Amino acid sequence: MNCKFAFIILCVSVLFTSKAQEFSDIDKSPMDAVMARAKDNSSLMRIIYSRPYKRNRKIFGELVPYDSLWRTGANEATEIRFYRDVLVNQQKIKKGTYTLFTIPHENEWTIIINSVEKSWGLTDYNKENDVLRTKVKSLFTAAPVEQFSISIRKNNGNFNLLMGWDDRFVQLPIELTQEEKDNINQGADTEQPDEI
Repeated sequence: MNCKFAFIILCVSVLFTSKAQEFSDIDKSPMDAVMARAKDNSSLMRIIYSRPYKRNRKIFGELVPYDSLWRTGANEATEIRFYRDVLVNQQKIKKGTYTLFTIPHENEWTIIINSVEKSWGLTDYNKENDVLRTKVKSLFTAAPVEQFSISIRKNNGNFNLLMGWDDRFVQLPIELTQEEKDNINQGADTEQPDEI
């Protein structure tokens, strides 16, 4: 009797242990974040986005149709947060959290910064909430980019926001407003992120 009871306990514990070790698959479009800092090391901007894979597909003009609104990644729409007032392609944007949408065209992209926060895909997009619409040239990459990527590069004290996937990329110039540059030079405090 004791052997049967011990065997049943052993089987049940093995069953529960094996179930406890099951992990979900890796997200097919994992999230990523990029951050830029001003010269005083204070936070300037943060971008949170999902990174879909190319997986032998033609991206622009097919998976992501030309001339159509795109969430700029996958899953949730891409979030961009500015910790200071900035100029995006020479247009002023006040500090705050926004959603970044794009409309890829064959030779240029329309970049859209929208005031709606935490949008799933395109469900909450409304053109009336656009804070900025600007166009940038679409360029060819030196090599295919397997996973959609966003990066920030310094450029003579300013920044270029790069977005690329497959065989195309765009650069969006971003710089601090003159007032914000003066604040940094004078050591004025600014809001710092409580989380990345």
